[in-house]
Amino acid sequence: MRRASSKVGEKLAPYVLLAPFLFTLIVFFGYAFVRVVYFSFTTYDLFSKPEWVGLKNYVNIFRDLDFTRAMKNSLTFMVVVTTAQTIIALLLALLLNQKVRGIRFFRAAYYMPSVASSVVVTLIFIWFFQRRGVLNFVITKFKEYQAIILLFLFAAAAIHIVLVVWEKLRRRPVSVFEPSFMFLGVLIGFIVAFGAVRFGFLVPREVPPVDIIWFNTTKTWPDFLGSLAFPIPLGAIMLFNIWTTAPTFMLLYLAGLQDIPRELYEAAAVDGAEGWHIILHIIAPQLKPITFLVVTMGLIGTLQMFDQVAILGSQAPRSSVITLAYYIYSNLFPSSAVPRVGMASAAAMFLALLTFIIVYAQRKVLGEEGENA
Repeated sequence: MRRASSKVGEKLAPYVLLAPFLFTLIVFFGYAFVRVVYFSFTTYDLFSKPEWVGLKNYVNIFRDLDFTRAMKNSLTFMVVVTTAQTIIALLLALLLNQKVRGIRFFRAAYYMPSVASSVVVTLIFIWFFQRRGVLNFVITKFKEYQAIILLFLFAAAAIHIVLVVWEKLRRRPVSVFEPSFMFLGVLIGFIVAFGAVRFGFLVPREVPPVDIIWFNTTKTWPDFLGSLAFPIPLGAIMLFNIWTTAPTFMLLYLAGLQDIPRELYEAAAVDGAEGWHIILHIIAPQLKPITFLVVTMGLIGTLQMFDQVAILGSQAPRSSVITLAYYIYSNLFPSSAVPRVGMASAAAMFLALLTFIIVYAQRKVLGEEGENA
């Protein structure tokens, strides 16, 4: 009898521990989902009784110009931000995985944007992108010192390449990114650039202050893409979002890099592999599960992007920054109009279906390979 009761207790224990989570999931998500599905087939304004209209809301959202703009902005945001933050996160992880003194400080510094309040960071971001803000000032200074900067980069790269090629010709094992050669190239490049300025060969140019309008504009970029070009205000939000989310994914990649067995690197070194060979044939295959997780989280997060657009408010034209999540919110809580709950619910169902299709397709392309890695 005691054994039977103990077995029942063991079986019930997980459900008891999961009870708070299951209650929250059922009440606040399951019930809300059912209500949204129902409202998507009705006309409802939060005050009067819902009236059944069938598929009318789904037809109307595709006739709404704001919805098509929001869908285009969301898909553009998803493709650009997910791709950029994945690549940058991997590069940062590779950089911060080196065993050098003080590396923990840089890891913490790169991760700071991810733990700061999104509201506070967004307000700083708005100031950063003002017409007389920091970004336009930096671009102005870059144009002033462009020739000097290019001379420095060219000299540093040339010295580094010459040293690597010289060692290769002498048949000595040297990495393409040999740290000592890179340091020597930077040092000589700085001396060359400093000497060119000191003796008057190069001087800063006088250029007018850069006056790029980042927010209050409907212009698109880049122009050569035609209808595929995205609004400049949306591009500013992309830059901000990449900066704040890449450090989080960097930590995932960093954990994955530190979990790769050292024996693989040693075997590759014995076989003469170096640089890109190690990245392509060891690091990339070993990190496929992490890449699958990063891309999946990036797709879901970018498709549901809302807070930056909401905080930006009237700083930018609505058509330039509206996303599907903000379209749903603006229909549900309009500033001075009757709420269109049916339209908002239909758009929410479309967003959920779109997210599911894209994530499922990504899983078929990348997930199965990641699981087999």
